[in-house]
Amino acid sequence: MLRLVIIVAIASVFCKWALGKWPWDYLRPTSTRQQAIFKARKLLAVRENATHSEILEAHKRLITMVHPDRGGSNDQVHEANAARDLLLDELPDVLPDQN
Repeated sequence: MLRLVIIVAIASVFCKWALGKWPWDYLRPTSTRQQAIFKARKLLAVRENATHSEILEAHKRLITMVHPDRGGSNDQVHEANAARDLLLDELPDVLPDQN
């Protein structure tokens, strides 16, 4: 029994080290918004802490591939626009310099 507890503890620490989350974090359901943000990042192929300009550049690249004039569809363009808007809404507001 002690051997099993030690193996589980080592596996948990390894999971945290390798994947960045504890194993029980994967059991917790994620919110619908978090799932949408994950899908938007995956669609635009941007990292979690992408900047405003990186998101816009990724959107521009995607639109050039899925535009109806290039064989894409309107639905794909709408999906790309929604992903861009969602990720831009998630960025922290930066206050302008008041100097």
